[in-house]
Amino acid sequence: MLTSLALIFLVGLALAALCQKLKLPRIIGMLATGILLGPCVLNVLDGSILSISADLRKLALVIILLKAGLSLDLGDLKKVGRPAILMSCLPATCEIIGYVMLAPCFLGITRVEAAVMGSVLAAVSPAVVVPRMVQLMESGRGTDKSIPQMILAGASCDDIFVIVLFTTFLHTAQGGSANAADFLSIPASIVLGVALGALVGWLLSHFFETAYARSHCIRNSMKVIIVLGVSLLLIAAEGWLEGIVPVSGLLAVVSMACLLKMKCTPFVAKRLSEKFGKLWLAAEVILFVLVGAAVDIRYMAGVGLAAVGMIFSALIFRAVGVCLCLVRTPLTPKERLYCVFAYLPKATVQAAIGSVPLAAGLPCGSIVLSVAVLGIVITAPLGAFLMDASAPKLLSKAEE
Repeated sequence: MLTSLALIFLVGLALAALCQKLKLPRIIGMLATGILLGPCVLNVLDGSILSISADLRKLALVIILLKAGLSLDLGDLKKVGRPAILMSCLPATCEIIGYVMLAPCFLGITRVEAAVMGSVLAAVSPAVVVPRMVQLMESGRGTDKSIPQMILAGASCDDIFVIVLFTTFLHTAQGGSANAADFLSIPASIVLGVALGALVGWLLSHFFETAYARSHCIRNSMKVIIVLGVSLLLIAAEGWLEGIVPVSGLLAVVSMACLLKMKCTPFVAKRLSEKFGKLWLAAEVILFVLVGAAVDIRYMAGVGLAAVGMIFSALIFRAVGVCLCLVRTPLTPKERLYCVFAYLPKATVQAAIGSVPLAAGLPCGSIVLSVAVLGIVITAPLGAFLMDASAPKLLSKAEE
């Protein structure tokens, strides 16, 4: 395991630096590292690392979401309430519709199988999007119209919506029927996740204040460990409550961090955000290298230009959905184009659920996994590159 960790960090950082030198997003080098070191090519990563890959990826995602929450201004988020809500469901819905309409023609599958494929591919990747929105908030680019806050909030809820749809369509493809209760769990999961996170954040801030009032000063580094530990419990609570009450663990983490920022002094909130930023330097490498390692490129051999055409056609439907979300907003055409770019990347969700239809024995399982792998390989680097390259040109910088 130690050798595998060494390779993940050293090779991942080396290829990321090489990509940066070539004016490409660092994520491309990290994904390439995972594919290269993973089971499909060199197969040098220890099985114990791969067995806990999903948990390590979730840990890395928690770290960047904590930093995002500590950087998020709720006042700015209130300005974009309606578009942020629409961004959490409308682009994904439009993309799924695109698959249902076109996949039977492109790939020769049934409408229900096309819905399963669409729900696998429709989720935006918070792992790719959130770090870039945090950078925009810190640099003040696009913040005058709360663009990064809107995209961050939408991307955080998008996955919940898509995974519920995926579960429903998968059940239908296996001969079951859609259940209205499944769809009602989407808003319940969002509301309860935010409420739980806010409650835990208030309790944490009260604990820190009480300790300080009693002359038990808790160092900021210790606060980071406590906050991270509590965040992992919130993520675990989502699994504990499954089947009882729907709760979004990731939204609970963001909500907790937001409340901590509100209750803590600005200096402490800033220091916590900086420390989580430093943790992200290591977590980023682990996240994207392991995402690359989860990509089984062997399934790409059986897909042709039809699958590539399907992916790009569905992205057009997605872009239309993003534009519909931004109707009657003050955003300029350039800013709307940036929002379209920000909603392109796919990685974490596709790596996690892409193989589920195949494991469930669906006839379309192999082609769904192949298209999911191809979707990651195409859209994650493309979306990251477009976001990084276009931000200075499409988004104005807020005045100090």
